[in-house]
Amino acid sequence: MLFVIGAMAALSVDVVTLYTARSEAQLAADAAALAGARVLANSGMTSDPTGGLIAGAETLASAVALQVGQQSQVGGRNLVAANGEVVVVGFSGTATNPCPAANPAQTNPCITVQVQRTDLPTFFARIWGTTKVTVTASATAEAYNPSGASALGVPMPPVAPICVKPWLLPNMDPSPGGTTIFDPTTGAITKAGLLGFSSTTGATRLRDACAAGNCSVVPLPAPVAWKYYPGDTATTFQPPPAWPTCTPALTTPYEESVAGCVQTPLSCNDTANIDTSDYGFLRNTETMDAVNCLTHSATNQGDTVDPNYGPPVSPFEFLTGLGNPIPGLAANQVDVMVSDSLVTVPVFSSTPGTPPTSPVTIIGFVQLFLNPDGMSNSAPNTGHVKTTVINMAGCGTSAAGNPIIGNGASPVAVRLISPP
Repeated sequence: MLFVIGAMAALSVDVVTLYTARSEAQLAADAAALAGARVLANSGMTSDPTGGLIAGAETLASAVALQVGQQSQVGGRNLVAANGEVVVVGFSGTATNPCPAANPAQTNPCITVQVQRTDLPTFFARIWGTTKVTVTASATAEAYNPSGASALGVPMPPVAPICVKPWLLPNMDPSPGGTTIFDPTTGAITKAGLLGFSSTTGATRLRDACAAGNCSVVPLPAPVAWKYYPGDTATTFQPPPAWPTCTPALTTPYEESVAGCVQTPLSCNDTANIDTSDYGFLRNTETMDAVNCLTHSATNQGDTVDPNYGPPVSPFEFLTGLGNPIPGLAANQVDVMVSDSLVTVPVFSSTPGTPPTSPVTIIGFVQLFLNPDGMSNSAPNTGHVKTTVINMAGCGTSAAGNPIIGNGASPVAVRLISPP
């Protein structure tokens, strides 16, 4: 009878404890792998059409994955990487990494993390001499960008980021000698030098294609590189339920969509409407107010791109400005990997010299850093935004399958591919 009772107790307590710890280990592995993949996505390595490895990207991804893993509890205590309880197994191209063979290392890089605890104590199972058990889990996360794989002839699903800003950019490269950003059919990135490009001159600043954003006159102006057509906030870019509180207060749907996060995902090959209403001549002022609100740079104190980092030397990093709202970061000019100044902007299929007609077809996205320049309501900076290209993700018309939903302001989606 005692043996039967002991067996039942071991089954009801120790097995449940073991399965709970196993679930915790899997959650820890998932979180660590996703964090590492986010570093790879933010580094710009998936947006380099030459396939060059960004120096230090994997090292930084490993460090972040280990840090996140150690913040997770398994069996009642935090994991310790120094004891081998959190291990970065490898990246794309290694024998131990289960990334698909058709997934080149620099196209959709993966990171695999293994978590284990070998000293999980038992309770009633001690009567059989078993005092400790081991739980293990592993996860592989991918920084998914369809641009490179599509160029290699591998059919890939499109991406569908959220928080997309209502600025419809033509498929025209603003850098010197540029033609297009993406191949409209394959989605391949057509200009290697565009990654990290900054619009340092007035001609290459992000600005509206129509007079003060009023695109009610038909035909619309012919497309020009880095001049956007305002997106329709009544359909494609509906304002979010909340947006930052700023001075002056944001009052129009356009301002709210720029400063807030549009919740509806916008997929490659979707169509988007241009705002062709008679908007008057307020768009530049509204762009100024909304961008300053979003980037905390009304007094030219927003975050900036750290000039000491960036491809091919290292992943992008950003310096917090005095306007950064996070306590302890602003005054110290801290290097960070994320910023409110990072935005995703859609790119539509366009023909040079031919005015677009609404709706337009989205063939890719660019992730931009909006640099503070003390935007004021006076020439020449009225409504014109300095930008730096951080990422690019194209799909073209050849993309097929269910869209991969993006993460926040990045068009490079991060997803778990193992376990499925």
